[in-house]
This record gives sequence, structure tokens and C-alpha cells, in this order.
Amino acid sequence: MRQIVIATTRDQLQQCLDVRREVFVNEQQVDESLEVDEFDQSPDACVHVLLLDSGRPVGAGRMRPYEEGAMKLQRIAVLRGQRGTGAGKAVVLALEEAARERGYTGTVLDAQCQAEAFYSKLGYVTVSPEPFLDAGIPHVRMKKRLQA
Repeated sequence: MRQIVIATTRDQLQQCLDVRREVFVNEQQVDESLEVDEFDQSPDACVHVLLLDSGRPVGAGRMRPYEEGAMKLQRIAVLRGQRGTGAGKAVVLALEEAARERGYTGTVLDAQCQAEAFYSKLGYVTVSPEPFLDAGIPHVRMKKRLQA
């Protein structure tokens, strides 16, 4: 059984970081100094979302205020064995709902190019003129207007 939790405790934040470490650091070889930043120091610095499956952490994401009316979705990660099961969609939709609840009308994200089609299916539109590197991985900037 899946459950989405807004991380409010250090333990929940650590579970988010553990999922991200597995995906970004171990699997994609991103340097940990680039993966964990100042927004990960406390549960209050960003809105962190944790996806649990039968109590086990399997997905995570975070967002922070970015520009007028928009939250920036970041660090969206799903463990390899959970991909293709709707876990990523659940994380993104939970972040969008949390943004709406906080009065935001849009979201922005920098998607790895290999995930661009996934975000497009969720209503995101690519706005960067060409891919750019982030942590050595090609990305594109995408935006979405949130429905009230």
C-alpha cells in the first residue's frame, strides 16, 4: 500500500535523502556534494515529499519557492524497482498538490533529458531552447500551470 508523506521530521527527511542517494549518487554517479545542498539541512528549508510502499521509502522529491507564483520541483527520485509503477507520477502529483495548497499557480523543474517524455505526459512543457548540463547530466527546463 502506497502512502505520500510530507516530511516534517529529521527521520523522514533522512529517508528522502536515502532514496535520493541511491538513485543519484549510487546509480547515476552524481557527486554527493552536488546532490545534498543547503536546502536539505532541515525539513523546513523546502517541502520534501516521501513516497512509502508498505512503510518502505521508495520515492522522494522536494520543492522550494522559485519565481513569482511558482514552486521549483527538484530531486525527484524513485528506486529502480519501483519505476514504471506510477511511483514517480505519485511524487510529482503530491508536490503539485502541496504547491497549490500553498497558493502557487505554477511549477518549474529541470528534467533529465531521459525523463522529458515522462514529465510531458504529466502536462509539463519544455521551455529551454536547448539541453544544458547539471551535475554532468543533460537537462531541460520545463514548466506547468497548475489548475485551481
